Amino acid sequence: MGAFLVGVAAFLARVEDWRSYTPLGAGGGVGESGYAHREKPAGLIRWLTTVDHKDIGLLYGLYATIAFVVGGLMVMLMRAELTTPAEDVLGSATFYNSLLTSHGITMLFLFGTPIIAAFANYLIPLIIGADDMAFPRINAIAFWLLPPGALLIWAGFFPIPDVIPAQTAWTMYTPLSAGVGAGNQANVGVDLMLLGLHLTGVSATMGAVNFIATIFTERAEEVTWANLDIFSWTILTQSGLILFAFPLLGSALVMLLLDRNFGTTFFAVGGGDPILWQHLFWFFGHPEVYILVLPPMGIISYVLPRFSGRKLFGFKFVVYSTLAIGVLSFGVWAHHMFATGIDPRLRASFMAVSLAIAIPSAVKTFNWITTMWNGDLRLTTPMLFCIGFVSNFIIGGVTGVFLASVPVDLVLHDTYYVVGHFHYIVMGAITFAGMAGIYYWFPLVTGRWYQRSLAKAHFWLWMVGTNITFFAMVLLGYGGMPRRYATYLPQFATLHQITTLGAALLFVGGLIWVYNLFVSWMEGQHVQSGDPWKLADKNLNTAEWDWFERQRETAVVDGGREEDVRADGGEDAEHDGE
Repeated sequence: MGAFLVGVAAFLARVEDWRSYTPLGAGGGVGESGYAHREKPAGLIRWLTTVDHKDIGLLYGLYATIAFVVGGLMVMLMRAELTTPAEDVLGSATFYNSLLTSHGITMLFLFGTPIIAAFANYLIPLIIGADDMAFPRINAIAFWLLPPGALLIWAGFFPIPDVIPAQTAWTMYTPLSAGVGAGNQANVGVDLMLLGLHLTGVSATMGAVNFIATIFTERAEEVTWANLDIFSWTILTQSGLILFAFPLLGSALVMLLLDRNFGTTFFAVGGGDPILWQHLFWFFGHPEVYILVLPPMGIISYVLPRFSGRKLFGFKFVVYSTLAIGVLSFGVWAHHMFATGIDPRLRASFMAVSLAIAIPSAVKTFNWITTMWNGDLRLTTPMLFCIGFVSNFIIGGVTGVFLASVPVDLVLHDTYYVVGHFHYIVMGAITFAGMAGIYYWFPLVTGRWYQRSLAKAHFWLWMVGTNITFFAMVLLGYGGMPRRYATYLPQFATLHQITTLGAALLFVGGLIWVYNLFVSWMEGQHVQSGDPWKLADKNLNTAEWDWFERQRETAVVDGGREEDVRADGGEDAEHDGE
């Protein structure tokens, strides 16, 4: 890996004179290096050498989409296995455990964090009036750490001799992940997975430093703390959480690697403490949930008012609740450990904070609902996904409050109830917000429209599929079905089959989304206005659409003729139910 990175550095040194480049956002002038006057290189070289925040945002988006597809295929194989109580499809609980481990890590670290970075990289400089990110090259390096990270995490699935996938689950609990016992977790596949995770953590930390520096130092003069947009507030808070949480994960991963390969006993039985891993992991792991959910909350708070015909209700309280979640998130980690036998007084304190953190989330929810109340709602595809987010987030949040209670958690811990609750947040809320953002900013990024009927079919398949899949999991948990098992008792078969049916709807919706995204990017109808969502009518226009209008005005006309377009939620749409 070191030789590979040296080779990449040598190649890039031949492509561009790096020392001659002074980023405009860092105080350089256009004429200092002449860089601003150069055309971007064509083809693959452009994407390998770019430091443009928009290009890097697109790279993050492509990477996250690939990871999402891979993680989705993994879970569909798992659901196919769980259609019947016996091992009929995969034929091996070992392979099922491999898929389960890689699915969780892929969706959280290779899809969740990068898709947020895609939105933030592309949009934050446009929204706050910056020329670029504060550190463009660090921004590029942060992205290029991710592909080797993914290859290392998935290395066990490649035909490499003597390498098998990790089967530790995404939490990597010791002593199993330390390679103790007669199992196969001493295999190098686990080491490669841990190294890949470490690279993703370094990438996220570098990106967080960059976002904090950009928002603090690169804002336009008219963008003050008082009028900073809600999306930037959530990215700023998320970046602060990353700075405190991800280095701890990196430290714990290094300690685990030392236990596995150099005979130390941080976590290994015989001198170490396996419970220490849980403390270190969850001190990162629960803030990680808010690292993933706060920016999607920012997207919802940003997009939902545009189609409600009014400004966000209680803007300051949404900002304060964001900051409150950021602070409280570091005081709840041990609610994942209520069943480990920790002191009851500690359990009570963590239970109190875990219940309290629901309050700022509820503040946001009531603000979103109040923003829609008596508003001039336009049920465009982005708005539908916003409403779906609010609905699913309420269910996910309420089921989470029960798990924050010690006596209830002791009954439901390690059952499918936890899986259902978690996926209501991760799939039903975070991913829905991501889709709202993708559809909302699709015209800005591509200058084209997506296919509206396919987009709405995508929404309804996912809305129905999400609630069938994960509510059935909640019922399985109430019935006592333990999670992470490839086989189960026959009495759980019906609910598992219902869950698989819901997952099939999600899979079909995902196929429609990928097809719509690709075809519309290539062949979609051109946007006819710098204000495609008709936001100026309600005085709800924002800075990135002003930038889009300027780009259209200065674009070189290529002689083509743009066809008339009926905007998703535009004037013509009022006549067919939108």
